[in-house]
Amino acid sequence: MDNTIVNINYEQTGMSTGTNSLGMREMQAKVYEARDKQYILVKAPPASGKSRAMMFVALHKMAEQGVKKTIVAVPEKSIGGSFKNTELKRFGFFSDWTVAPYFNLCGGEEGGGASEARKVARFKEFLSSATSARTLVCTHATLRNAFKELPDEDFNDTLVGIDEFHHTSADAESGLGDVVRRLMANTNAHILAMTGSYFRGDGVPVLRAEDEARFHPVTYNYYQQLNGYQYLKNLRIGYKFYQGRYTDVLAEVLDSTKKTIVHIPNVNARAATALGKYGEVDAIIQTLGKVVHTDYNTTVKTVETPDGRLLKVADLVEDTPEDRNAIQTYLRNIKSKDDMDIIIALGTAKEGFDWKWCERCLTIGVRGSLTEVVQIIGRCTRDCEGKESAEFVNLIAQPEASQDNVSVAVNDFLKAITASLLMEQVMAPAWNFKTVKEAKEEGGVKDKHTLVVEGLKPLSSDKTRMIVAEQLDDLKANILQNDMIVKAMATDSYAETINQVLIPKVIRERYPSLSDDEVEEIRQRVLLDTVTKSCAEMVVQPDGNRFLKLRDRFINLDKLNINVIDSINPFQRAYEILSKKIDKNVLKIIQDTIAEQKYDMGIEEAILLCKGPLKTYVEAHGGQLPDINHPDVKIQRLAQAYLIIKNKAIRKKQGLEWEEK
Repeated sequence: MDNTIVNINYEQTGMSTGTNSLGMREMQAKVYEARDKQYILVKAPPASGKSRAMMFVALHKMAEQGVKKTIVAVPEKSIGGSFKNTELKRFGFFSDWTVAPYFNLCGGEEGGGASEARKVARFKEFLSSATSARTLVCTHATLRNAFKELPDEDFNDTLVGIDEFHHTSADAESGLGDVVRRLMANTNAHILAMTGSYFRGDGVPVLRAEDEARFHPVTYNYYQQLNGYQYLKNLRIGYKFYQGRYTDVLAEVLDSTKKTIVHIPNVNARAATALGKYGEVDAIIQTLGKVVHTDYNTTVKTVETPDGRLLKVADLVEDTPEDRNAIQTYLRNIKSKDDMDIIIALGTAKEGFDWKWCERCLTIGVRGSLTEVVQIIGRCTRDCEGKESAEFVNLIAQPEASQDNVSVAVNDFLKAITASLLMEQVMAPAWNFKTVKEAKEEGGVKDKHTLVVEGLKPLSSDKTRMIVAEQLDDLKANILQNDMIVKAMATDSYAETINQVLIPKVIRERYPSLSDDEVEEIRQRVLLDTVTKSCAEMVVQPDGNRFLKLRDRFINLDKLNINVIDSINPFQRAYEILSKKIDKNVLKIIQDTIAEQKYDMGIEEAILLCKGPLKTYVEAHGGQLPDINHPDVKIQRLAQAYLIIKNKAIRKKQGLEWEEK
């Protein structure tokens, strides 16, 4: 059975991997254009070259903008290797990037081997006028610890570069978030924040809205990255659903002919088994074949498959420090495709790990963080000669009625679905939308990815233009993590509810300063972008007209009207996945669980349902009103809407205050 739900093809333009006269890739050049800004926030995918982009900006700031020193902070030591001495002049830039070993606190024995206390001492030494060194590399932890012992003003005239910025948050308890806030409030320091996955899975924003507004955003999206590769031309995202233990279905999803990273679940996760993490590793290896040799210098296992092939397997689950260091050293130094075949990982191999030959990521269990999903997918989307296709497969346990906490299982299950739908959104081709007036003023549409939409509101402010240009994917992440929307997806709710109630609600929560007109401008583009990206395929007619195929209709791209888009449930793909990939019993468990939670219906939604779907229902059923106990959740919602409006009307007659919005 084919479990692929997302299949995206790319044009292999080579734009994201080629370099300009300064030796910069497309993404790096885009960041460099913003080099004069004091606060820069870069969102770009793994392998796009963020580390070198930071070097370019830092060197310019130290040469031309009065910045005296640069501090680069990374989440863990292994990632610090991305900021080692780098030749840049040879490729056209005015200076090389150099870091003294003494101040490379993520490097070898001299800097990286020091104790944390000694690292903090060297950090303080670096900021003093006693040293002429201009660059330092450390972990987030060292930055936080040093910041506690230094007055804020010591960071004046510095650039603080924070890699993997999603590790911070606006939460008051976040040490790194506090560092960022204090730097902005109390110093003239410059900040360059970079991440491949800006949205967090815990719902806590990375920055407070007022702080984020001070950053200049630079976004290089996944589609730009993948479409600009030289070799990779296809990405597939899919699921395999199972009941019982995941180890019993491994043979169905573990393809030993593909270079694969297998991410097993955390020992406390619902998907973990009684075998324990070491037992699960053994089960995976047994599924592959039989261990015939172990290299005790590197810990690499040679496994013979049933058909006689020899596989090199790396176990990153092993806790022994010596073994872990040995295998990580081996992986950092692999030179060819044949050096490794399968990697089994638990908490590693998500960030700062580069195995360009990886073709497949098999992830077991639900990942609560969208950040983690993005990072995992990034492991298999490196461009590499001979690799035309990449695949992410999520092995997910189906909810069962016998489970102790069915609602938790259902929520986890839906989380996995929505995470994958978000990946579809951020990795698919982006469309540009124009009003009829804009298209006429520009002399028609010359770009195949530009669509003219009748009834589309023009973007009326710099704020809405910035949101659409730089933050649409982040906003979609907010929408897809909203509990009300997730529940609506799983019950195939009415388009009116989702489009005109739930989505505007999320937009207002994220951007409370927007006017009603600005919310509507953003809402229309979120809806347009979501619908066009989630359509299964494009059909081109002999006359040249383009149609997007939905579940039950075709949309004429050359005659788009916002009213047509408004009538479409943008998340119907989620319901399609649920109804097609799992059996009816599981679907009923999911829908019954959601129905039991009885999420509230506001007056706004009730009015919309009564004006549209309820009226249609009553006409189709000979004047009969919907039953609140009907097995179809959608009909239950219609009955609920009717009762709300009826009760409000009664209260109004009794002199109680109620105004229709």
